[in-house]
Amino acid sequence: MKKLLNLVALTSLLMVSCSKEFIEIPPVATVSVDALYKTDKDFQDAVVASYNTLQTQYQDFWIYGDARGDDSRQEVVKTDPWYFSDAFILSSDNDLLKTTWRNYYNIINRTNIILAKIESADAAVVTNKPRHIAEAKFLRAFAYFDLVRIFGDVPLLTKPVTTAEAYTQAREKADKIYEEVIIKDLLDAENGLPVKYTGADVGRATKGAAKAILGRVYMTRKDFVKAETKLQEVTTLGYSLLPNYNDLFDYTKNEHHNEYIFDIEYEEGIGEGSVFTNRFFPNSAAMADVYGVKGGLTETNSPSPGLFAIFTADDKRKDITVQKDGFIDKTGAFVKLPSATSQAYTRKYITPVGTANDSRANWKVIRYADVLLLYAEALNENGKTAQALPFINQVRTRAGLTGYSNLAKDELREKIYLERRLELSFEGVRWFDLVRTGRAFDTLKSLGMKEYMTVFAVPLGQIQLMNNRTLFPQNPGYE
Repeated sequence: MKKLLNLVALTSLLMVSCSKEFIEIPPVATVSVDALYKTDKDFQDAVVASYNTLQTQYQDFWIYGDARGDDSRQEVVKTDPWYFSDAFILSSDNDLLKTTWRNYYNIINRTNIILAKIESADAAVVTNKPRHIAEAKFLRAFAYFDLVRIFGDVPLLTKPVTTAEAYTQAREKADKIYEEVIIKDLLDAENGLPVKYTGADVGRATKGAAKAILGRVYMTRKDFVKAETKLQEVTTLGYSLLPNYNDLFDYTKNEHHNEYIFDIEYEEGIGEGSVFTNRFFPNSAAMADVYGVKGGLTETNSPSPGLFAIFTADDKRKDITVQKDGFIDKTGAFVKLPSATSQAYTRKYITPVGTANDSRANWKVIRYADVLLLYAEALNENGKTAQALPFINQVRTRAGLTGYSNLAKDELREKIYLERRLELSFEGVRWFDLVRTGRAFDTLKSLGMKEYMTVFAVPLGQIQLMNNRTLFPQNPGYE
């Protein structure tokens, strides 16, 4: 059993609590899998367990999406996975890779079980059967999308497998996984998910979430025609930008606002908080006192000099996105940070924290500003440059900047790339943007990137367990 868990991270379905209202359910005692899938609540709880694993995985997602890119750097702590990712020296035996692989296959296994069990479920008893199917497919597609972006080719599992079957699972081409699972599952999900939820269900994946992620998938695949269509559909669902950019990161306010599309949900005080506030905070007790942050301060994910350089003084996003050298104390005076601590930090995840690594700050997977910029990019790539301008300009206007006009296609492409850095820094986007647009190596080679490093190494333990390099090879360059 232990080998099987390490091989493809197939685990029995555990009903564990997750976060924020719709996932605050008590744990269920260990029972046989066959005894679980009877009622509507059984399937709802099973879906919740998949969200829970996603919540666990996204505590470290920034190490891939931010630390790997050029807008984040490690100023002080240089003995942990975030530094190794930043410096392009993350080895295949690092625990980060192993746990990432395991977490995503936990989600895939759980959703495969749900989809297998729900086929024969009585719709009169499982009253939300279509929604459970759609939600499971959304989560499975979401897990595979992250997997192929991180590791490239991975095993393709669409049903529960036995131990013997697990040892025969080759790495499938990412293209096949996109076509046979990710895109199909998201298309099914958008048809089965509601436009919005109310009450305790707010925070679950919606129709808009499925469409927005599918738009991101099409952009990653450079299928700009389909991306344009799908992202345009998102613009018809009632989303809008918040008037004040800083309100996106004010965690005393409702995080499920008009710009929200899909978050990884966290809640403090019940053991379901996030690590982001403590992990990204400079190691200054005085600063922590000002902001009400308790517990250890890891001072990771610091803004790079290059990111500071692209912000103009009139950009309203600058103050909360990038800070350096010090902070304003309770008297309104500027206080310099100690020389031994990180001098640059982002305020996007700062909120009072009563216990270490128990922050209420969510992780924003995709929000409406991201969709607007992707839509502008798709329109521009499809030769509709003039039509693209209003969508990037919505984002710029909110930031207090002048909109663009009369740009050529190549000019607008670069402006959109720049705007995504300004708007979405420290939201897990930059690295994946660089890879999908083919700019990663040229941008990052001076920081240590090699051409083969557009994907990470497959965990060494997986390679060793399979022990068949024809069936299950390591990614090129990592041998």
